[in-house]
Amino acid sequence: MNGGDARRARTTFESPISSIYHLENMRNIIWSLFAVALAASLISAQEKQEIPSSGTTLKATTAVVSVYAVVRQKNGRLIPDLNKEDFQLEEDHQAQEIRYFSREADTPLTLGILVDTSPSQERVLEVERREAEAFLRDVLRPKDLTFVLHFDVDVELLQDFTSDIHRLDKAIEETEINGGGARPTPGTFPTGDSGGATHLYDAVYLSARELLKNEVGRKVLILLTDGEDQGSKVRLDAALEAAQKADVIIYSIDISDRAFYYRHGMGYGGESVLHKLSDDTGGRVIQANNAKDTTEAFQQIANELRTQYLLGYTPTNNKLDGTYRKIEVKVRTGNVKVNARRGYYAPTG
Repeated sequence: MNGGDARRARTTFESPISSIYHLENMRNIIWSLFAVALAASLISAQEKQEIPSSGTTLKATTAVVSVYAVVRQKNGRLIPDLNKEDFQLEEDHQAQEIRYFSREADTPLTLGILVDTSPSQERVLEVERREAEAFLRDVLRPKDLTFVLHFDVDVELLQDFTSDIHRLDKAIEETEINGGGARPTPGTFPTGDSGGATHLYDAVYLSARELLKNEVGRKVLILLTDGEDQGSKVRLDAALEAAQKADVIIYSIDISDRAFYYRHGMGYGGESVLHKLSDDTGGRVIQANNAKDTTEAFQQIANELRTQYLLGYTPTNNKLDGTYRKIEVKVRTGNVKVNARRGYYAPTG
């Protein structure tokens, strides 16, 4: 690893409130220009305004909302061959015109692997490592980018965005269980006096707000955790809001050692947290009770990423008020289940 690579491997963050980490690279510029061009192409001729002869500049306020959807039969089998006409989409119970449609099997993917390295994961971490590495080899293509982050008493970025599978493997291998004491050197997301050994909410918040917010296209987080949070600076609702504002899809592999909680006289309630994070963002929670389950969970995620649909629409509510808008995606025919995000935050004027 050369000097530049080493600097990118671990970066310091001061707090979850102030954003001091910036991914300023050509990929952002290119994709931002692409997003602007895409949005412009979706505006109908009726919505275009002529520029007055006086040369007055008009500010474009039309926004395009993108919704990624996965459709499965009731038996769980994925449906990969639907067309635009098969879908219905509503925002706050108002029908919306789907103006852009595509199947997203080959669209570039920006992915984050978040590994829980708190003491409760000691007996399952090796399985997580092995299956995460196999998943990346199966899913990643040269145009995709991935980062690796782990969390316990700190949140630490082990590998910044890269398509180099060897660097990603190395980062995953660097994950290790922290016994719950303070680290001699703070991680990339210092915890101060918050206490607790599982800063899950901080990890989601950091990934969405500091790493993925300025990325464009398909953005996915995969959480390897039992869903228990102890000591995060931010709350669950703040972590979820950050993910929603960054248009991130969260998949959770609920891999837990329930015996750990029984041995320590603690109750387990992480599953409801994972469902909140995943269901609201269009992802899914997959239970993994053993190595075989973990392998199958990663395979399910890989298959779904290859059969996503992208639905784009211009909201009939064009107020730039920053409010949360509910989204519902339906398929016109068939007894199917649709996974798609449940809402988004409107831009502000």
